[in-house]
Amino acid sequence: MNLSCSTGNKQMFLGEKTKAKSMNTSLILLFLIFFSIHYSTSAQRNFLATSYTQEELKEMLVMNQKWVEYPDYNNREAWNNLLGNHKVSLIEKGEEYLDYEWQVVKATDYLDYSRTGNRQTMQDPYFDNQDAIGTLILAELAEGKGRFLDQIIDGVFMNCEMTSWVLSAHFKISAKEVKNHFPDINENLIGLYSSQTGALLSWAHYFFKNEFDKVNPLIAERIQFEVKKRILEPYMDMNYWWTALPPYAKNKPKVNNWNPWCNANVLQCFMLMENDKEKLAEAVYRSMQSIDMFINEDKDGACDEGPGYWGVAAGKMFDYLDLLEKLTSGKVSIFDKPELKAMAEYVYRANVGKGWVVNFSDASAKAKGNPYFIYAFGKAVASQDMMNFAAYLKKQNPETTIAYKRDIDRALRSATISKALESITPVFKVPEYSWYPKTEYCFMSNKEEGLFIAAKGGYNLENHNHNDVGSFMFYVNATPMFIDTGVGPYTAKTFGPDRYSIWTMQSNYHNVPLINGVAQSPGAIFKATNTHFNKNKKTFTTDISKAYPESAEVTSWIRNYQLKKDGLTINDKFSLSETLAPNQLNFMTWGKVNIDNPGKVSIQIDEEKVELFYDEQEFSVALEPIALNEKKLSGVWGATIYRLSFTAKSLQKEGEYTFQIKKTK
Repeated sequence: MNLSCSTGNKQMFLGEKTKAKSMNTSLILLFLIFFSIHYSTSAQRNFLATSYTQEELKEMLVMNQKWVEYPDYNNREAWNNLLGNHKVSLIEKGEEYLDYEWQVVKATDYLDYSRTGNRQTMQDPYFDNQDAIGTLILAELAEGKGRFLDQIIDGVFMNCEMTSWVLSAHFKISAKEVKNHFPDINENLIGLYSSQTGALLSWAHYFFKNEFDKVNPLIAERIQFEVKKRILEPYMDMNYWWTALPPYAKNKPKVNNWNPWCNANVLQCFMLMENDKEKLAEAVYRSMQSIDMFINEDKDGACDEGPGYWGVAAGKMFDYLDLLEKLTSGKVSIFDKPELKAMAEYVYRANVGKGWVVNFSDASAKAKGNPYFIYAFGKAVASQDMMNFAAYLKKQNPETTIAYKRDIDRALRSATISKALESITPVFKVPEYSWYPKTEYCFMSNKEEGLFIAAKGGYNLENHNHNDVGSFMFYVNATPMFIDTGVGPYTAKTFGPDRYSIWTMQSNYHNVPLINGVAQSPGAIFKATNTHFNKNKKTFTTDISKAYPESAEVTSWIRNYQLKKDGLTINDKFSLSETLAPNQLNFMTWGKVNIDNPGKVSIQIDEEKVELFYDEQEFSVALEPIALNEKKLSGVWGATIYRLSFTAKSLQKEGEYTFQIKKTK
């Protein structure tokens, strides 16, 4: 039973108007066991829906778009003041699209996903078009001379003429049987990018309706028709898995970033296009109940989808709550909740420096982060550390602009706080430790020597899961020395039954052992146990034996990480019921690696050097080069990374292995 609901998974668009059929007794038993393990600690906070009733909410709503804090299109002085020195760059970006040829997403582009597993065939032209219309909208708002309007109208028309706004990879399962991941004119599905397109067109309608009407009133009417048909009506009539509302709520589905991402986009559509107070109140209250499910799912603030997804997970929750606060004149606001502050601050706590981040799951090891967005979120939750971190990011990347090509709401909000960000002192403060006891993420640093370790326990059905229970990453002066490779480009295989045939998902290619010749297995029952963090000793300890199937014949495998002044000690204490094959301890790395000296491995990346010490009497060592043929990976690590494999020379039921990693000059 796959309940991960990660981006693109099997439950993609499972919308049902009828109640789910009853499960047989055995399935119910399995289900109850699963959730007793993984959801017993989930707090049912329900911050939003318990604050006010729908009727009370209705009386708070600011109607007819009076909540919008941005100038009318024709108020040029106000736009000049708002955009300041960003005006020129927005116009210049728009000029690049004045001669843009709008791309047709062909039927065979959709079919290519089913035929080859390639998502990009359909996505590339689709995203290029969305980038174009978003950039053109911002350029026209900045200039206000009508120079970009015809191109915007063409973009609007092109989008409205599409059968569906949904990506080919996101048709996986709908209310009907899906054939070849092909759009169905009779079914309007709401997903990440269909809702985003709805929000883009809704902003175009709000700002340019009068200008559109001067050309032809049918333009604005068409936007209204399409947004209503594709977003407003289906949101109220369908029960999508990502809403976590009935019938899914009673089953406590695993909620991920689809929930806030879609809800934030849908909310924009309703706020900009729905002026019936009853209907708006009903829709907003429904979305509040849904967002509560995402907040309830949070365990301790960590984003188990990785920092690369933080901006469209907790970050989209912020977008939603910020919009809701505006729509209710600040009456519905929960930014004072410490749980939200913990979710917000994860982005800087998982940042190592120099653009490197802790990248468990499908996240990339490199992420810049948008300083304007991080500042806005930090200000909302009163996190001075986040605001200082945002200023640091801006200083590191001064070319960063306010523009979000496909997100008008974020771009314009960034403009409102641009001057405030300039007044903040840039500081990047690596915390001594960050401990997330329920997600079982642990980050520790040694500031004097510039050392940083990220280690995890967890389980093998996390969002965007990799089989990596007990793995770690180690950095010297913000340079990764032992790594998590990340993930290559998404294909049909990435979120299908063959996910773990991909090498980057396997425990064999993470910093964990192969026990008795057996790797970790995917699934909720394969997990860490007895996980502890000691801040005084700077140790992180977890038993990873339950992450392996029975065939591994392991009864206990306690891994202990201890961060010391000059390095890191890794200790494995194990007990096996049978000895079947030599244990193999794997370490992923890159750069220049030398294994010629028995008992010591030397690694150099740029100017940083470490040595890994092991018992040469106990292990033989092998170095396997792994060619990175995918740009998504080679763009981070270069052409080649390496797997260091230490294979035990003897079979023993009980024992202890120790490795020491030391920083060298």
